[in-house]
Amino acid sequence: MFRIGPIVPSRPGRVGVIDIGSNSIRLVVYDRVTRSPVPVFNEKVMCGLGRGLGQAGRLAPEGVVQALDNLARFTRLLEGMGVDRVDVLATAAVREAEDGADFVAEVERRCGLPITVISGVEEARLSALGVLSGIREVDGVMGDLGGGSLELVGLDRGEIREQVTLPLGPFRLMDETGARKEARSVVLDTLAQQDWLQLYAGRSFYPVGGAWRAIAKLFMERENHPLHIIHQYTVPTGALAEFVGLVAKQSKGALSGAAISRRRVEMLPMAALVLEGVLKTLKPARVVFSALGLREGHLYDLLAPEDQARDPLIYAAAELAHRLDRFGHAEVVAEWTRSVFPEETADHARLRQAASLLSDIGWFEHPDYRAEHAWLRVLRMPVAGLDHAERVFLAAAVYVRYGGTLGDALTGPVLELLTEEMRSRVLLLGQALRLAHTLTGGATSLLERTSLTVSGESVVLALPPDEEALTGLAVDRRLDAVAKALGKPGRVVVEESRRAAG
Repeated sequence: MFRIGPIVPSRPGRVGVIDIGSNSIRLVVYDRVTRSPVPVFNEKVMCGLGRGLGQAGRLAPEGVVQALDNLARFTRLLEGMGVDRVDVLATAAVREAEDGADFVAEVERRCGLPITVISGVEEARLSALGVLSGIREVDGVMGDLGGGSLELVGLDRGEIREQVTLPLGPFRLMDETGARKEARSVVLDTLAQQDWLQLYAGRSFYPVGGAWRAIAKLFMERENHPLHIIHQYTVPTGALAEFVGLVAKQSKGALSGAAISRRRVEMLPMAALVLEGVLKTLKPARVVFSALGLREGHLYDLLAPEDQARDPLIYAAAELAHRLDRFGHAEVVAEWTRSVFPEETADHARLRQAASLLSDIGWFEHPDYRAEHAWLRVLRMPVAGLDHAERVFLAAAVYVRYGGTLGDALTGPVLELLTEEMRSRVLLLGQALRLAHTLTGGATSLLERTSLTVSGESVVLALPPDEEALTGLAVDRRLDAVAKALGKPGRVVVEESRRAAG
């Protein structure tokens, strides 16, 4: 039915991953296996297979029925979507239950879906790879909380080190402990046995898993954070520790008003208690939430090493540019803007390159709304490899490129995430991108024959003699805007040496 086995990273075929966890079963279909895979379908069902497992030793009967019904639905959807490859991964509940093997056999009989029951160590490794695939310069500890277990992995400057699976999932704690005081003691005692955690004190903690993402959403709302994107939402440890301590004390009724599913709310206090214990034990300097975990780590694991080494942001921006560019060769725009930033760092150059690749993203929108659509699209791109400030930077650069004014009603609320230095730099970059597209109408074959440089005390737009007609009032205005951002006068120069260029 489905092709099982090795997959070529460049192959355009869609791939589906089904994650059978202790609390939820999720199907995600990706466009293909690449450095920056795009989900084209995502559905979650809260079956609660692991509910009561600690006491009964078996999967929850009601959860089994729901799981089988929904896996049959997933199978039909996959067939209809023409998905080339499907990988089904089962974690803690299925591997630990007495009837786990029977469940696997029944799924394979009904749906024809081969299931891989992964070990706790493999679950930890794949979740860690998911974090590594989506966050740059990872250094600290990854924690993936499922319904039945907690996986912790030491990540030493991007290298996977210590790995452990602990029986600290919310279902397990609810089954095996009584009062929350007892559960808190179990969590702290269990974590205290992991001596290696002290090696990572003062670094970062990377939470993964649906329950901890729900906590991140609640914390965002309390803090009035202006960008509601979980991935790389970074918070100081002290404020979060205080917050999760409060959540751990709440009843299900007190939490039911939040925009969180009923079944997720049920395990939220216990998930908060586990997070509180990790923060007390690990003492990280900051907490960086990851929206990527086991499924994304599995896809990342399928890539060749040279593809894993690619930058996910630049890869995704280049892919989008090649699909949407009117005239192609968006990389030319990045090279054209480079000379305006002669002393930029590697991180700054990376953002400038990404913004340049995305600078023609709104050409097909209604002219009155191009800036707005471009801003929202870039700000909320389903792309990894950038934190919230970097998201705002990219969106702001493209917004200015389309004539938007920073600090207006649309952009003002999130600009607080940028430092003053970033605001100055993004304004200059946006104006330079605007000049590039105005000068040539987006035709990069023309742009290659011109240059923009900072020469002495002025900003110079250089043209070959046979392209002098490219100048005009619109170009003069755009050049003046770039010059103003640099605090220098602007001028157009026709260079004889460029006659043979192009």
